Amino acid sequence: MDNEKQTGSCLCGVVTYEFNQLEALSAHHCHCRDCQKITGSGKATILLVPSKSLTVSGDLKFYTVEGSAGSHVSRGFCSECGSQLISYVDENPDLKFIKVGSIDDSSWVSISSNFWSSTANPWSPADDSVHCFTHNPDFA
Repeated sequence: MDNEKQTGSCLCGVVTYEFNQLEALSAHHCHCRDCQKITGSGKATILLVPSKSLTVSGDLKFYTVEGSAGSHVSRGFCSECGSQLISYVDENPDLKFIKVGSIDDSSWVSISSNFWSSTANPWSPADDSVHCFTHNPDFA
């Protein structure tokens, strides 16, 4: 197997994906209320990957909400098992957010920062060993 190729899937295996690990940009914990609701936990751990590096097999169903800054966040999940796999901001479709827990071997992932540390719960606090953004980071 090519060490640069990473694979992942939903729980039932109906939807699979692959991407080039060398093209992954960064990984983050997001503690926003939407990520808490969609994961049913304290945060979502996401890996930012250019869309051109990502290939998806199988059909994702998307649910879109308006984000805090007025952007639209689309979250893709398997319609069979409900696993959330990939999300993106509609206004920036060239960047995808892969849910790290869905990667087959995520042992190489290193977290760069926390988003929305201001809404982290005491039972799932932001990791203060990495940079904490109180809200969304400004990448401009």
